[in-house]
Amino acid sequence: MFVRNFIRIGLFWKMPSAETMQVFEQRAQITEEKLGFLRQHLSNLQRNFVTSTEKCLQQQNELLQEKVATLKKKLEEAEQANNTGQVTLPSVKEVYAEPPRNPNTLANGASKPTPNANKDKKAKQAKSKDAKPKKTQTPKEEVPVDVSRLDFRVAQIVTVKRHPDADSLYLEEIQTGEENLRTVVTGLVKHVPIEQMENRMVILMCNLKPAKMRGILSQAMVMCANCPEKVEIIDPPPGAVPGERIIFEGYPGTPDAMLNPKKKVWENVQPDLRTNDDCVACYKGVPFTVEGKGVCKVQTLKNCGIK
Repeated sequence: MFVRNFIRIGLFWKMPSAETMQVFEQRAQITEEKLGFLRQHLSNLQRNFVTSTEKCLQQQNELLQEKVATLKKKLEEAEQANNTGQVTLPSVKEVYAEPPRNPNTLANGASKPTPNANKDKKAKQAKSKDAKPKKTQTPKEEVPVDVSRLDFRVAQIVTVKRHPDADSLYLEEIQTGEENLRTVVTGLVKHVPIEQMENRMVILMCNLKPAKMRGILSQAMVMCANCPEKVEIIDPPPGAVPGERIIFEGYPGTPDAMLNPKKKVWENVQPDLRTNDDCVACYKGVPFTVEGKGVCKVQTLKNCGIK
């Protein structure tokens, strides 16, 4: 029985023929080719994915750069319109830094008692009893808020160039009849070619508080007539020289040495500064005048605001 079964098993486990082995090898080769194709396809998919991701990130980066440039331009225009400078924000370290501790204070913030504290307190009380009552000060006369508070002068642009950190701003050095030239930043790049700025005579407002414009301190303001579509520089009359004052008939007051921003003098006077039908710069209809020389005008803008 055992011999018979062994013979039967041997019939089923014959060695494969050469043809069968050839078929197996062909199938194995085909499978290997398919695996190679799949590996190549996977590599292409990965490469395409990385390339498309890079393009998407690059497009988003360009959009962000455009938004930053737009916001920067709006900031420059707002600074120029309001005549305000940049506000320097504190760093993170400065915000979270602990304030210096006073050696005369305890850990809970209370002051350390000093040996002579009681004596000093008694001495102060004695002085307060003997002190004479203070005289009440009489209130000072209020100075009227009008154009006479503003220091307008004839001036001449000596040098002009583009602001290094702002495409829409000029950086100028201006002669006002003083010993030193004044540095002035103006937002006139889009309105007046640089060739028309050089050596030009202008009207300068000289007693505004200096303010930083994109990192550079501006010490005055060039007066212009403006409308939404156009801006024109106000020209002094022929023969006027740097340093001559602009006067207004009926307003004989003296200009402030420097305007106090809290008093809002400029903000109250500016709405009444306009050109008239003859393009003459005026305050409430009274012309900007250089004594003995004439009035100040713009080229074409009529009935427009001045600032």
